[in-house]
Amino acid sequence: MKNQLYYGDNLEVLRRYIKDETVDLCYIDPPFNSKRNYNQIYNNIGSEDRAQAQAFIDTWVWDERANEGFAEILANDTGRFTAQVVDLIRGLQPVLKKGSLLAYLVSMTLRITEIHRVLKETGSFYLHCDPTASHYLKLLLDAIFCSQGGNFVNEIAWCYEIGGRVSKHAFGRRHDSLLFYVKSKDYAFNWDDILDEFSESGKAKFRYEDENGKYRLMGRFIKGSPIKGHRDVSPEWENTHPELVYRHYLKEGKMPVDFWNIPPINQASKERLGYPTQKPEALLEKIISVSSNDGDVILDAYCGCGTTIAVAERLRRNWIGIDITYQSISLVLRRLEGQYGKETINNINLNGIPRDMSSVKALVHKKDDRVRKEFEKWAVLTYSNNRAIINEKKGGDQGIDGTAFFLTGKDENAKIVFQVKSGNVGRDDTSKLNNDRMREGAELAVILTLNPPTKGMKDEANAAGMYTHALMGRNYPRIQIITIEDLVEHHKRLDIPMSLEVLKKAQAATSKDLQPSLFTNPEDPFQTAS
Repeated sequence: MKNQLYYGDNLEVLRRYIKDETVDLCYIDPPFNSKRNYNQIYNNIGSEDRAQAQAFIDTWVWDERANEGFAEILANDTGRFTAQVVDLIRGLQPVLKKGSLLAYLVSMTLRITEIHRVLKETGSFYLHCDPTASHYLKLLLDAIFCSQGGNFVNEIAWCYEIGGRVSKHAFGRRHDSLLFYVKSKDYAFNWDDILDEFSESGKAKFRYEDENGKYRLMGRFIKGSPIKGHRDVSPEWENTHPELVYRHYLKEGKMPVDFWNIPPINQASKERLGYPTQKPEALLEKIISVSSNDGDVILDAYCGCGTTIAVAERLRRNWIGIDITYQSISLVLRRLEGQYGKETINNINLNGIPRDMSSVKALVHKKDDRVRKEFEKWAVLTYSNNRAIINEKKGGDQGIDGTAFFLTGKDENAKIVFQVKSGNVGRDDTSKLNNDRMREGAELAVILTLNPPTKGMKDEANAAGMYTHALMGRNYPRIQIITIEDLVEHHKRLDIPMSLEVLKKAQAATSKDLQPSLFTNPEDPFQTAS
């Protein structure tokens, strides 16, 4: 199958496009709803919610969307929800009131219900969360999975020595939680694929050796199981109880447990992309290795910067990724290209991305607070071949929607700024952008406009003059006017060699994948790729 990358609300995508029982493993890492004091859970309607909503897109507030989801669950007209789910959400409302925590749980209920539907009977599910709401989420997962023949398997603690929260009034938090559920008793669990290496003291316990290597003797309290209820025994006990002895070889590794010491992404990490909630590949590698097999389908409904997708690609799994922001979609594409080469991009079906003017206008007029500035992000990243940096400010951006840098020499670069217009435009817009360009110290500026430019706009752009790129040996208009129609109908793209990616370039998977993605002619490093 072709891998699937969806741009849109994951609830809509799951309901419209993902068929029943087609996914082997799902991992999600939604925003945690944890930026508050625990005591405020019972009185969490107010300024903090508004501040959090500004700080993190798709964060939880009680709004019309939450009201609609709450009503849908309680009415249960379509029969999507189990009786336990309906009773749980109804029962939580008088306790939590209609605030951000209940909005979060309503959102999770809608989406996890759909994830349960698309999982195969042999499927597994991991929900990444933190202790702030994990107890509520476990109740929810019990109501969805256990009421329909599924099981809770583990609560895994992902432990890290740096990061987290430190306080003089509480113990510093140094772990996240992974709630692991399965849809039935028949599920993949490749424990021998994730064995840990023993410590030096642990290795010392392997005192015996035969043709297969060093081993220790373990007496099994449960016949046939080397995993449950074991103890070290002597060679004499082996001689008298051979049927109850297991030779545990050092090369077999240490059995996996429910706390994982995996370093997080830090400032010095080679994996670091600059994405605020990026998770280490080692974490996803462990999950995907143990709970799926070659060729299985992996789903991440909040794919963010694409760690799940990148690891699934490396481990030869098929995958489905969904995200509501185009910036994430752009970053996933750049990450896959950087790690695995452009041929990987050709094996992806991109869904939900504007491909004609009608879909562009639908994006422009989409009334959804979670996707504010999405039109601007899509336009800037598409025109710059995913190599611009988006201005995240909600207003007060001083006319700049994105910034990129282009090469002017071997060790030198210059700035280019972008502005996107979805309404009426005129001469003053071009004049203001030129002033913004000079204020920002940029050599070039691009205005991306939904409506056709006026003659006054063009005249003002011509008056700004030309920039001479000495190494390219060509001139560029200081102010470039690009229509959105040029973008989608004629596939017009920025044709100047860039020197800064959207975020830090992903570490190449292997040395053979370290191919220049910006240039087509190694003899002419300033010739850009098409």
